[in-house]
Amino acid sequence: MRQSYLRLSHEAAAELRDSLDAAAASAGLSAEYPEAALTEAVAAVAAYDPPQQDLTDVPFLTIDPEGSTDLDQALWIEATAQGWRVLYAIADVPGFVPDGGALDAETRRRGETAYLPQGRLPLHPAVISEDAGSLLADQVRGAYVWDMAVAPNGDATLTALTRATVRSREQLSYPEAQARLDAGDPFMAALHSFGEARRAQEERRGGANLDLPEHEVEPDGSGAYKITSRVPLVIEQDNAQVSLMTGMCAAQLMLAANVGLLRTMPAPDEGSLRRFRAVAAGLGHPWPADMHYGAYLRSLDVSHPQQLAIMHAAGSLFRGAAYTPFDGAPPEAPEQAAVAAPYAHTTAPLRRLVDRFALILAHAQANAEAIPQAVRAALPVLPEAMKAATSAVAAAERACLDIVEASLLSSRVGESFEAIVVDGRLPGASADGSKPAPSVKVQLLDPPVSARAAGQADSGTRVNVVVEEAAIAEGRITLRISTPAR
Repeated sequence: MRQSYLRLSHEAAAELRDSLDAAAASAGLSAEYPEAALTEAVAAVAAYDPPQQDLTDVPFLTIDPEGSTDLDQALWIEATAQGWRVLYAIADVPGFVPDGGALDAETRRRGETAYLPQGRLPLHPAVISEDAGSLLADQVRGAYVWDMAVAPNGDATLTALTRATVRSREQLSYPEAQARLDAGDPFMAALHSFGEARRAQEERRGGANLDLPEHEVEPDGSGAYKITSRVPLVIEQDNAQVSLMTGMCAAQLMLAANVGLLRTMPAPDEGSLRRFRAVAAGLGHPWPADMHYGAYLRSLDVSHPQQLAIMHAAGSLFRGAAYTPFDGAPPEAPEQAAVAAPYAHTTAPLRRLVDRFALILAHAQANAEAIPQAVRAALPVLPEAMKAATSAVAAAERACLDIVEASLLSSRVGESFEAIVVDGRLPGASADGSKPAPSVKVQLLDPPVSARAAGQADSGTRVNVVVEEAAIAEGRITLRISTPAR
């Protein structure tokens, strides 16, 4: 793991904070909640009617990024003679958001939680997202509990979906969970063996993951920021398989009932596959003709520059994701191609709008109950709301990352850094037909900054780049390839 810390003068820190806030505002994001929605949230918490079924004897726990307070999921798993039994508790957000009110309107406008360097801009007010609705340790909370039986080959069967009260026993960070797995903890061992079985099934059904190192921007508590580059831990990947499995079970419920909202994505077209195959061959790691692209991506080692460049190029295969509603007949193309199965977002209702409706829908379908009319009415309008929200959040995240990256290099103009060319393609002509100066996309090794650099070089090669400009307010970095790296 590489960490680069940003230390700023008082003046530079103030400029950084102002620039980050401006980037969020420019994307239409705000931490401020309308007074009417806040009032409604407080009233909803006071009037909350917890589920009658009591599952507080189940020793659930949560596994999340360190310091998280908006906890959507709590897990319990055990190995059985038939494979594994998994109980997955999802926060009862529907119990706190009355349909048609000011709070409902504001969550529909926001769409999702934005995680920015200056802080979280939540989908729901803190009284819900960080308190009454969050599955915090040692607190009795309402939840939708998915009870799933998993066979040794990874096949999953939903045996029950109930609303119940639960109590998480402890909150673990990913490193803490990994440390327990390494120490032989039985719970984590069961989760890991489950994860291995699900990954093997994923490979059999043709699933794929774009397993790029993550760059996380975090405040360090002193007015400074750091960028951390890391590869997800094994236990983190195991934990993600529980959410993925639950979303697949939700999709099957919806398809069986002919009413739902799926997360779909088309398979990559032949042109994209052909271009990706050429890139892989050009970088010295050919994609075998008889291997599915998902299996090929799993074979890559992103610690190698050429293979990291291939993984970046694979992003062209993961395009066209959308929310697809249906009521009366299933969609013609119900699959999410990377999952290689029908799939629905349903496990993060504190952070994503659609999950709130998906939970109500799936619960009704699993228990042969009538689907609330408000949920049916929301299905056709949710995709556009999520598209707008996702676009706004992505724009703010990219702008804020650009600003922090510029801040990391603002005091190092004129210095040279080693980098990897992750995309050696030159930019195309602009709208007026003119061609910009040649440049390629590079990833600095330390600090882990990504930007375009003037010059030409092949994907996967190591180069030295010189920082010619780093403007914090604009989030602009100007790099130039100087010499090939030794």
